[in-house]
Amino acid sequence: MRDGRKGMTLIEIMVAITILAIVSTVIFGGFSTTMRNKTRLEEMADRSHVIRVAMERMVAELAQAYVSIQVNPNPALQTMNTCFIGGRSGRGHRIDFTSFSHRRLYRDAHESDQNELSYFVTEHPDGDGYVLARREDNRPDEDPQSGGTTMILVEDVLDFEVEYFDLATGEWTDTWDTREITAQPNRLPLQVKIALTVEDERAPSDRRTYMTRAEPRNTWALNHAIYIAR
Repeated sequence: MRDGRKGMTLIEIMVAITILAIVSTVIFGGFSTTMRNKTRLEEMADRSHVIRVAMERMVAELAQAYVSIQVNPNPALQTMNTCFIGGRSGRGHRIDFTSFSHRRLYRDAHESDQNELSYFVTEHPDGDGYVLARREDNRPDEDPQSGGTTMILVEDVLDFEVEYFDLATGEWTDTWDTREITAQPNRLPLQVKIALTVEDERAPSDRRTYMTRAEPRNTWALNHAIYIAR
């Protein structure tokens, strides 16, 4: 004899559980996809930020590049040489120069605002692809193309191109050398055009190129000679 109370059958309970499982799966799948997209967008934004900071740093330091004609005529007494040298080297271009961009981090440090800087493409220390590296020697010496410390600026670099605008010829050139009398002695380019090509974050098989320009403030060699009128 039935008591008149209503309830759910086993089949109804199983159907409800199945529907709940399907809805939960759909919700979790959407949430998981959203989280993956969020993580991917954050990684893309971080990489773009790293590249943008690296480009801005190169522009700022190139703007303070300089060369000086004050060199001891005796090679044995030359303790410091300045330069601005650019050209192709290995996988991409390399640029070596002296600048006034050094920042002293410690009080009473025996350093000035002068330094040696280099930007070039080299193999990753772990052997995984190529990187854009920055070399700095905070104490310029007789060899402005070596010494100091090297750090990684950008990873997964495919190419690094640099061009220089020569005011004397009115043309762009991909080489510059202030040391050679037949090149560009004692003068700097009016502008420096930089193009950095990296792997595209959205599709590693594709590439993306970032471009910028720098304008050195001192386009002629520094001359601290004192002229006496007669």
